[in-house]
Amino acid sequence: MYEEDEPYLTLLDPNASDEPFPPVEMAWKEPNGILAMGGDLSSTRLINAYKSGIFPWFNPDEPIYWWCPDPRAVLFPHKVNIRRSLRKNMRNKGYRITFDHCFSDVVKACAAPRSYSADTWITDDMFNAYYKLHQLGIAHSVEVWNSKNELVGGLYGVDTGNVFSGESMFSIESDTSKMAFVALAKKTQEWGCTLIDCQIENPHLLSMGAENISRQYYLKILRAAPTSDTSSLSTNNASPRDWKVKIDCAELSQWKPEAPKYPTL
Repeated sequence: MYEEDEPYLTLLDPNASDEPFPPVEMAWKEPNGILAMGGDLSSTRLINAYKSGIFPWFNPDEPIYWWCPDPRAVLFPHKVNIRRSLRKNMRNKGYRITFDHCFSDVVKACAAPRSYSADTWITDDMFNAYYKLHQLGIAHSVEVWNSKNELVGGLYGVDTGNVFSGESMFSIESDTSKMAFVALAKKTQEWGCTLIDCQIENPHLLSMGAENISRQYYLKILRAAPTSDTSSLSTNNASPRDWKVKIDCAELSQWKPEAPKYPTL
C-alpha cells in the first residue's frame, strides 16, 4: 500500500483497451512524465494515447509504461537546422527519399543493435502494434536510399493530425537519419502540421533544431486542427494525406524553411 502522500501509477486493465487514461497532470516529475502502467498495445489504446499526448516506452523485461513528460521535446518544422555539410551530402551523393515504401524494414532497422548498445525498446510486441497502426494508415515511415538502392536511413512515427509523433530513427551511412528528418519537416509543414513531437530531448535532436516546450503548450497544439485540415486520427478514418510520396534529395538540399503564414498558437 502507498502512503497517502506518496505518488502512485494508475494500473491499466489489459482487457479494456478503450478505458481512459488518467489526466496527464498526474504524471510524475521523476522519472519525468511517467503516468501509468499495464494495459496493452492494441490499436485502440495506442490511438487514445497519442490523441492525449501519451506514448508507451518500456524495456523488454518491464511492464508497459505510459509517459507524458513536461517539458516536451519538439521540432517546429520551419526551425529545422540544415547545416551546410548536410546540404552538400544531400546534393552530391545520389540519395533518394521515399515515404511509406517499406515501413516494416524501417522499424526493424530502428530496433537493430547500435554501436553503443545491444539493447532495444522496440520489442516484437511493439513492432506488431505499430505495424497494425501502419496498416490502418496512421503510422508512417520515411526511407533514405543510397545510389546502390540500399536502405541506409529512416524514421517512423504516428500522424496525429496537427502533430507528427516521431518514434525512432536509424542511420547506416553518415547523415541519412538527418536527411529523413529534414524530408519529414518539409512534408509535415506542407500538410499544415504545427510540429514534430520528439518526446524527450537528446543531443542529436537538439542539433537538428529541436527545443523544449511546456506540456500545456504541447497539448494545446496537439488538440488544434491542422491548418490544412486533412487528418483525422481514428481506427475508422485514417489520415487522407498522401504518404506515398518521393522526394528528390538534391532538390531537398535547396529547401529553405520559412516560418508559417498562419498564426502561432
